Amino acid sequence: MDDKVVSENDDALMSFQNEMVRACPLASCSNRRRSHGESSSASAVVDANDNRDSHNKRVKIYDDFDGGRSETAAASSSTRTSRAPADYGDYDHFRGSPLQPTNDGDDFGMLSTGEENNFDSSRVKVSEGDDCDMSEVENAKVTMDLSDDLLLKVFSFLDHTNLCKAASVCRQWRSASAHEDFWKRLNFENRKISAEQFEDICRRYPNAMAVSISGPETYVLAMKAISLLRNLEVLKLGRGHIDDSFFHALADSSMLKKLRISYATLGGGVLDIPIDHDRLCHLKLKKCRVMGITVRCPLLETMSLKRSNMVQVVLNCPLLQKLDISSCHKLPDSAIRLAATSCPQLVSLNMSNCSCATDETLVEISQTCAGLNFLDASYCQNITLEFVRLPMLTVLKLHSCEGITSASMAAISHSSLLEVLELYNCNLFTSVSLNLPHLQTVRLVHCRKFTDLNLRAIMLSSMLVSNCPALQRINITSNSLQKITMPKQGSLNTPALQCQSLQEVDLSECESLTHSLCDVFSDGRGHPVLKLLVLDSCESLTSVRFISTSVVSLSLGGCPITNLDLECPNLEKVVLDGCDYLERASFCPVALRSLNLGICPKLNMLSIEAPLMVSLELKGCGLLSKAFINCPLLTSLDASFCSQLTDEDLSATTASCPLIESLILMSCASIGLDGLCSLYWLPHLNVLDLSYTFLVNLQPVFESCSRLKVLKLQACKYLTDTSLEPLYKEGALPALQELDLSYGTLCQSAIEELLASCTNLTRVSLNGCVNMHDLNWECRHSCCQIDKLGAVNTPFGASHEKICEVSEQSTRLLQNLNCVGCPNIKKVVIPHCFHLLFLNLSLSANLKEVDVTCLNLCFLNLSNCPSLEILKLVCPRLATLFLQSCNIGEEVLEAAISKCSMLETLDVRFCPKICSMSMARLRAACPSLKRIYSTSSS
Repeated sequence: MDDKVVSENDDALMSFQNEMVRACPLASCSNRRRSHGESSSASAVVDANDNRDSHNKRVKIYDDFDGGRSETAAASSSTRTSRAPADYGDYDHFRGSPLQPTNDGDDFGMLSTGEENNFDSSRVKVSEGDDCDMSEVENAKVTMDLSDDLLLKVFSFLDHTNLCKAASVCRQWRSASAHEDFWKRLNFENRKISAEQFEDICRRYPNAMAVSISGPETYVLAMKAISLLRNLEVLKLGRGHIDDSFFHALADSSMLKKLRISYATLGGGVLDIPIDHDRLCHLKLKKCRVMGITVRCPLLETMSLKRSNMVQVVLNCPLLQKLDISSCHKLPDSAIRLAATSCPQLVSLNMSNCSCATDETLVEISQTCAGLNFLDASYCQNITLEFVRLPMLTVLKLHSCEGITSASMAAISHSSLLEVLELYNCNLFTSVSLNLPHLQTVRLVHCRKFTDLNLRAIMLSSMLVSNCPALQRINITSNSLQKITMPKQGSLNTPALQCQSLQEVDLSECESLTHSLCDVFSDGRGHPVLKLLVLDSCESLTSVRFISTSVVSLSLGGCPITNLDLECPNLEKVVLDGCDYLERASFCPVALRSLNLGICPKLNMLSIEAPLMVSLELKGCGLLSKAFINCPLLTSLDASFCSQLTDEDLSATTASCPLIESLILMSCASIGLDGLCSLYWLPHLNVLDLSYTFLVNLQPVFESCSRLKVLKLQACKYLTDTSLEPLYKEGALPALQELDLSYGTLCQSAIEELLASCTNLTRVSLNGCVNMHDLNWECRHSCCQIDKLGAVNTPFGASHEKICEVSEQSTRLLQNLNCVGCPNIKKVVIPHCFHLLFLNLSLSANLKEVDVTCLNLCFLNLSNCPSLEILKLVCPRLATLFLQSCNIGEEVLEAAISKCSMLETLDVRFCPKICSMSMARLRAACPSLKRIYSTSSS
């Protein structure tokens, strides 16, 4: 092409681009053409596109006025047809796209706002290198050649920003992105643009159908839009001063259908603003400053003057159906009456926050606008509705209307078609008695004197009654209501409900509800499909007896109930948090899979029949003296601190729950030998906790629990030194892996024999054992085998064959050993425990010597062992070593960690013999160290 063909408009667009207004892709493209000697005009590009339509059968895509797209196929001799736009998705769902209409609750398909289009297409990069030159892109080999109609379909999903970026790729993409079908909606909100730039854009795209403008130049740009865009249908203006001449010239835009002006000052402030247009269908003036308006629009359907400051409205709009004058505080009652009564086709009227409105106006409106079906009279203090009759009304909203009384309800009852009724903060009416067959939604909130609700509404499907403290009686009949929410009704006694479809009821914090409520929701009371019942914090509810075959979830949190009797075979969830006074509970039958009654400290009698229950927790029920538990699938039972639980109850439970795998009887002081004998009925038992009991003979456990893996005997101080002999002399409990003898009284020899013979144990806890003096597992043969391995200061110092040889000879499987707080232990020697991973000897005040040679040990805790003097470690895989508050010397520690080649964390805080200057030596001795915690660093 030739430079002479370059359009004169490109110069204007160049400055327009520098102002960050990126509405036209040709602006950036023309800049690149000019810099490289390429010449083209916008009209030439468009003409070339049109000329190729017949050859490529390109699909043209047009914006409709609701933000969508429509497309038509170009005429051609071919019989091939184009696909419908639905095949390519919904063009409206692009977040941040200027093609997308705003969704601000109005009836206009206007443009989106924001700064999302502030881009510079001249800086688009096509690779990770420098900015790509346009000529380089055009001269490069095209690896993917798309047909024009396919390219247009792809581009139809792009917003203005991405269209401009696409224009920088190649000539074909530039031509496609410049097609006027993509530029029917121009968004100039919150952007600086001169009148010359705007005029140039309008001339470039004369078929634009929607324009959005805001800012100080709104009036000038709006006048140019009206004069240059003859197909303009949607115009959005805001934040500026709009002179009278604009409204006089508005008739010249003959195709205009939607006009929205917001946050603007209209006219000179003296005379009424005339809006005279033969085709205008939707008008919205939001928060505008104007003395008054006169509207003559024979086709106008919707009009909104929300929050506008005006004193006069004159309407000549015979087809107007929706009128919104909400928050027009200065609009007098006579103006409201004149405006509404001049529109006989009115079906929707929003007059909320019009403080001057009266019943007389509503009476005249009801006589003139017989089809009125929506009325919002919220915050109108002079409205009572006593003499108003609106037979066609379907939606009525009355928020904070102090004039609404019980007599108003009688007037509302004449609206037999009413579907939605909202009463918020209406403090004078005391009762509601309505028989409305079409009523579907009721909202009664913060009505202080409201005491009686009598509602017969067969179609009622949604209901909210909240914060009506005087409400005492409720009588509701409905065949469609599925959910009732009535929280915080402090005076409500017993609701009368006849609702065959009711599924959810929320009566939380209704302080006056009593046990008679249970009869309302039990079987045979007209609620065959009730699923959810919430009665939280009902302070007068002391006894609950509930029989229902449908209820699935029941919440009684915070209720002071003492007796609970549930016969609900489908009950899957029950909430009893805060039921501190519960004494007797019966769940027979229920479908619960788990139940926690440990939060009920006063429970003394329990009966459970739950065929699906797998977990039951009674932890803390110290007064429980009688329990009947029939749960054939139960696998876990925690009865910790149930000190009154007897052998008889335990025997009955084990007989009826044969699948129990975990049984916790910690601090069950009443359990004796007979109770342990009943463990015979639990062939799958693998976890048994008998800590803090008075047991002496464990023979029933050794004989019955052959599969036991975990046995906890903490603080069983009545066990003798021979009580555990079957473990290490007779091979009892062959599957046992974890044994907890903490705070016991076993002697040193019994402990040593136990550790030496029970080689199958993987976890042993001996915390607080006062009779243990030394822990010496020294074995010369095994030590020799380890010594033969040579240098083991690295994990690979020993050969694989020799390590395997030692592991085969070391039959001990112990992995975790806890000896915390053993006051008399002095020496620990563990030379050959191959599988040991975790060793905790902390808080052993008299521990002086530790000699550990364990190839796989990774954690060692010697904190708070103030007597520790000798530390010998050959632990090539040790990763963490704790030595807090130990008196160990620096040289001893340096020698010990030198043979721990994988040590990463060392804690020597509060060690008086280890100073901060020693850190370098320690790191030199053990190069693998990553973290050293010392007193100076802490």
